[in-house]
Amino acid sequence: MVYDVLIVGGGIIGLNIARNIKRKEPSLKVALIEKEKSVAMHSSGRNSGVLHAGFYYTSDSLKAKFTKEGNRLLKEFCKERGLKINECQKVVVAQNEEELEGLKELKRRGEKNGVSLEWLDKKELERLFPEADTYEKALLSPTTATVDPKEVTEAFEKEARNLGVEIFLDTKYLQKLSKEMILTNRKIFKFKTFINAAGLYADKIAKEWDAGEEFVIIPFKGIYLKDSLNSIDLSTNIYPVPNLKNPFLGVHFTLTVNNEAKIGPTAIPAFWRENYEGLENFNLSEMAEILYYEAKLFLTNAFGFRDLAIEEMKKYNKEYFLSLAKALTKKRDLSSFNKWSAPGIRAQLLNKKSLKLVQDFVVEKRENSIHVLNAVSPAFTSSIPFTEWIVENYFNPS
Repeated sequence: MVYDVLIVGGGIIGLNIARNIKRKEPSLKVALIEKEKSVAMHSSGRNSGVLHAGFYYTSDSLKAKFTKEGNRLLKEFCKERGLKINECQKVVVAQNEEELEGLKELKRRGEKNGVSLEWLDKKELERLFPEADTYEKALLSPTTATVDPKEVTEAFEKEARNLGVEIFLDTKYLQKLSKEMILTNRKIFKFKTFINAAGLYADKIAKEWDAGEEFVIIPFKGIYLKDSLNSIDLSTNIYPVPNLKNPFLGVHFTLTVNNEAKIGPTAIPAFWRENYEGLENFNLSEMAEILYYEAKLFLTNAFGFRDLAIEEMKKYNKEYFLSLAKALTKKRDLSSFNKWSAPGIRAQLLNKKSLKLVQDFVVEKRENSIHVLNAVSPAFTSSIPFTEWIVENYFNPS
């Protein structure tokens, strides 16, 4: 069989691309392959589940363009299907005068992006969220919420299947045979259009199609400390003022759909793409390439990578990790946070020439192939409008 479209990657982006194509062109034969035995085994199922509001990003970015709308659409999607959602909001708190200026910059970005944000003084913050602490003011994001990311991604899988998308699990992309044929561990697939939404492996696959030549994915490991009983009575997500020069948001408190409290995540440089725990999924060639670029970043301290790496490694010390969280809350006893979560890996794109982390989403098109090269946070939140935009702007059925 020759498929009109073949998609690689069973995460929320690949599944939404498949869903959107079938909704737009129901007669097309669409297939999706996923190397794992189920969908959402990597970034889509291992993220925090936070539905971001869209105020961190500069107004000229794709992230700003899609996050606010993505938040609304994903909430609707969950409510229509009875999926779990916790509309617990979020506060961003400051620790000093300098961070107060950072809050003001976030408020400016929110206004430019049309995102609702509210100033809270210390008394208002204490009344609404007595566990949170701030210097003079805090920013309230009323539209931030949390969902179960695996449950949501599996709902998109079900919808894609119901629309007629053929999904092949346990099917690993091995190599390109021609512009209309690939080899997998199961069989050869023939197609007219190829779409690469392979997440951690998107850069490797893209290079076989002469795309993404200036980029490489550098993996960062994220881990949370959990309190399954929420002993501190966390009632909202509490975030620090981030360093806007890099894409990481710092250690924060997250309230899950199951009322579980979490502290994290880390952003520790990983040594291969699936470097979750120990030597699990060890890949020597991947490690050599990634270490090469991480060494360059460390030696040059590009975008402050050396400082970031040293700071992140310190977070393996539980007491230090908890001390960062204590700065955000009036609760001084965080001993109930005593279990590490399953790690997640952020597939962060690096520009090999400039040695800068790519902040925005990146999509490239080559003849009959489309490559989603950078789909990091808030790609989960943005998934519905972002993939609609990809299909509208890059997909031309022949």
